[in-house]
Amino acid sequence: MARVRISDVATAAGVSTATVSLVLNERDVRIPAETRERVRRAAAEIGYTPNSVARGLRLQRTRTIGLISDQIATTPFAGRMLAGAQDVAREHGYLVFLVDTGADSDVESRAIAALAAQQVDAMIYAAMWHRVLEEVPAGLPSRTVFLDCRPAGGGFPAVVPDDYAGGVAATRELVAAGHTRIAYVDVDEPEKPIAAGLRHQAYVDTLRAAGLEPDPALHRHARTSAGGREAAEALLDLPPGRRPTALFCFNDRVAVGAYVAAHRRGMDVPRDLSVVGYDDQQLVASELDPPLTTVALPHYDMGRWAMEVVVGARPAPGDGAAHLMPCPIVRRASVGPPPTSVTPGAGDGR
Repeated sequence: MARVRISDVATAAGVSTATVSLVLNERDVRIPAETRERVRRAAAEIGYTPNSVARGLRLQRTRTIGLISDQIATTPFAGRMLAGAQDVAREHGYLVFLVDTGADSDVESRAIAALAAQQVDAMIYAAMWHRVLEEVPAGLPSRTVFLDCRPAGGGFPAVVPDDYAGGVAATRELVAAGHTRIAYVDVDEPEKPIAAGLRHQAYVDTLRAAGLEPDPALHRHARTSAGGREAAEALLDLPPGRRPTALFCFNDRVAVGAYVAAHRRGMDVPRDLSVVGYDDQQLVASELDPPLTTVALPHYDMGRWAMEVVVGARPAPGDGAAHLMPCPIVRRASVGPPPTSVTPGAGDGR
C-alpha cells in the first residue's frame, strides 16, 4: 500500500500543502479554526501519519535517547535502573534505544557510533557497579549522563549511590541495637569495588563515633560475593571474648553465607547473631529466614534521575560533582540485641 503523503491531505482538504504542514505541526494560529478542523479531519479520514523521523531532523531532535550499559540488562536487581529510566522517558514522550555491550569495549565503540548515527537526542552511559571511569569513552556526546558511574575528571552529570552514608546506616543499626563487637565482612575480588572501601570506611568511622575502637580481627574478606560463609565461619570461630555478636556484610549474597555459617554452628539469627546486608537484592533479602535487614541500592531512583536530567525535567548539577543518591535502610527481622551470655572481651569497647 502506498504511503499517504501530505499532498494527499492537501487535496482532500482543499488547501495547500503549506497549510497542512502548519496545521499539523500547530505552528500558525492565524489559520481559521474551520480550516484547521477540516485539515485534521481529512488527515484522519485518509490515514495520514506524519513522518516523525523527518520531522525530528527538521527540528534537530528525534525524541530518542541512547542508553549504553555494560551488563545491567541481564542483571535482575540492577535492571531496576532501566525501569526508572524507561518510566521517565515514557512520561515525557521519548523512546529509549538500549545497547547492552557485555562489557566488550569494541561493542561499546560500535554502539556509541551507531546511536550517534541515529541522531539520538542524548545518551546515558550506565554501569552495573558503582565505579570511576579514568577515561570517558570516545564519541559520547556532550549531552551524556553517567549512571552508577562517574568520570574521574568530571565534566558530565553523573549519579552514584551514596555508599558511605549507606555504610553508616548499616553500622548504626547494629550499634543502636546494643552491639559492641561488630564485624565487617568485605569482598576480596580482583577488581575490588569502590563501594567496598566506602562501606568499610563508614563502618570504621561509625564505630569510633560511638566510642568503639574497631578490631582489625573483625574485618574479614570473602573471596567472592558468594563466599561469605568461610569468612563468617572464621569470625564465629574466634574465642568467645572476641567473637562478634553482629555482622555487617558487604552485600546480601555475603549475608547468605553468614546465615549458613551461623546455622551450621547451631546459632540463631538474630538471637545469637545479628546480620545486616547491603543491596536489598530481589528474591534474596526478603526471602531469607529470618528476612534480612539490609541497605537498599537505589537503582530505580538513579535511573529516574539520569533520564530526568537527559530530557531536561531536572537541572543538571552545576559543580561537576556526582549526585549521591541516598541508600535507605530496610528493616526486617535479622537484627536484635546482643546475646546476654556473651562474655565481654578485647575489642568490645569496655
